[in-house]
Amino acid sequence: MANKVIVFGNEKGGTGKSTLAMHLAVSLLNSGYKVGTIDVDAKQGTFSRYIENREKTHKIDSSLTLPIHRPIFFVDNESENRMNFMRAIENLIDCDYIVVDTPGHDNDLSRYAHSYADTLITPINESFVDLDLLVRIKDVINNSELTPSSYAEMVWEQKKQKAIRSKGTIDWIVLLNRMANIASKNRIELEKVLAALSKRIGFRLAKGFRERVIFREMFLTGLTLVDKKSTVAQTSLSHIAARYELADLLKFINITENKDAAGQQSESDN
Repeated sequence: MANKVIVFGNEKGGTGKSTLAMHLAVSLLNSGYKVGTIDVDAKQGTFSRYIENREKTHKIDSSLTLPIHRPIFFVDNESENRMNFMRAIENLIDCDYIVVDTPGHDNDLSRYAHSYADTLITPINESFVDLDLLVRIKDVINNSELTPSSYAEMVWEQKKQKAIRSKGTIDWIVLLNRMANIASKNRIELEKVLAALSKRIGFRLAKGFRERVIFREMFLTGLTLVDKKSTVAQTSLSHIAARYELADLLKFINITENKDAAGQQSESDN
């Protein structure tokens, strides 16, 4: 199979992009896929540090799967940024999947990375403040008079750039992240607006992820909730629920949870 590029992106920090990117990368690794990862926000480097922490733990437990990682530092030269990103993609050409984490702000390197996405995943917090990332609401009372935000317009432009370059498309997925455990009126209203927006702006709305402290606690060891039970101490119902959420995301992206099964399916399709 040709490799597939999955980009995590938005222009707001604090939405859990790096944590979700890491969990998706490890889910793919544990399913038998060869995975490359790219951090185009290497100056802040949350994704890179997560992987570095995992590499340290790997020295203690060699059963931990590791991606092939490529950090990219933003420079004040658009041509150099593009060259560095293309070089990273070329270095990972043998991978089945390439998972890319982008910064919570706009720059030419982030835009270029977006244009290479086969799948773009945009997590947003359970808040109308974060919804502003996708759309401007002029009539707040009726949640009407909606216009695309600068980020939505940027994604549309990168879709066009990808179509021009390779005749490819971008499957844009939006999901609520860090949701409260109890459904609120705010979430219900937010999901209604997102459902209405999905066709207008051109994204698919995935099931969300609930807020879990364990996600942040695992950062220092580089572990994830999809690592083997003996590594992740004190497995709880919360852990199990999170694993189901990750499995649902893989299905939503149309990723088979077993590489061998995916290969057999590809052969049967041919």
